[in-house]
Amino acid sequence: MLSDKLQMFQNRLSKVYKHREKQARRMGITCYRLYDKDLPEFPVSIDVYDTRVCVSEYKAKHHLTEEEHQEWLEGTVEVISSVLTIPEDDIYTKERRRKSNRQSQYQKTAEEKEFFEVKENGLNFLVNLSDYLDTGLFLDHRTTRKMVMDEVKDKKMLNLFAYTGSFSVYAAAGGAAEVVTVDLSNTYIDWAKRNFEANYFVDHKKFRFVVADVKQYLDTLTPNTFDVVVMDPPTFSNSKKMKDFLDIQEDHVELINKTLRAMKPGGILYFSNNARKFELKQDEIAATTIKDITKATTTFDFEGKLQRWCWRIVR
Repeated sequence: MLSDKLQMFQNRLSKVYKHREKQARRMGITCYRLYDKDLPEFPVSIDVYDTRVCVSEYKAKHHLTEEEHQEWLEGTVEVISSVLTIPEDDIYTKERRRKSNRQSQYQKTAEEKEFFEVKENGLNFLVNLSDYLDTGLFLDHRTTRKMVMDEVKDKKMLNLFAYTGSFSVYAAAGGAAEVVTVDLSNTYIDWAKRNFEANYFVDHKKFRFVVADVKQYLDTLTPNTFDVVVMDPPTFSNSKKMKDFLDIQEDHVELINKTLRAMKPGGILYFSNNARKFELKQDEIAATTIKDITKATTTFDFEGKLQRWCWRIVR
């Protein structure tokens, strides 16, 4: 028999799942956020990835002993299994802490690597729920990816801070003439390559992958080259592989202006970040137009819960 708190959680989850699963099915979506800290007693996010579930517990002062916390977590998983009718073995749990840099954010959380494929808008992506803090596919940018896909036909596209290259895959599917994918991590560039292979995008002349520090890489680009650019940087990064550390609030004007110089006149930059108190210094950016598209790119499963910003910037 469930405790009062677990019963409350089950009631809430059942109500949300009934509504959200119906929305997702209607839209042909199998990967979506189901729950995000709706109840203070259950500070977790629950993401559905097809037939599996990722439960991320946000570090909080819960005043529970280790034994009580374990009991709470097991009860939480049991409720999720019951409501979604999936085996507990297909529910992956992890603890999220606020990180001060991207390098620590991407630390592995286990030794064995377990990948599986999921679909989004007819495209295949490799996801890993057990070995890294993040899964390989950021669900909140689903709409933004589709915007890029619709924009890139016969154009040159650049993806900066590309992570596992999901924007790049969408660009390839949209018929881009060229797609360049840039990230500092060998691990994530290799993951991006595998995402391309999963969709049979294997033209090495059209699709290039670069392991580089974006701040330094931008200085090597020829002006007036790219038509569409995506830049979704971390809030902070002080990786040992970088020449300099990154603070997106301090560095975004320089990053954006260098990117705009590498773009053709009329080229489009999608700029996004997750800094909670971020303020875009519009007056210092050498752009024709800057439009806040945060609301327009907020997907149904993140309404009222999204903590990221997005702009469409035209050179």
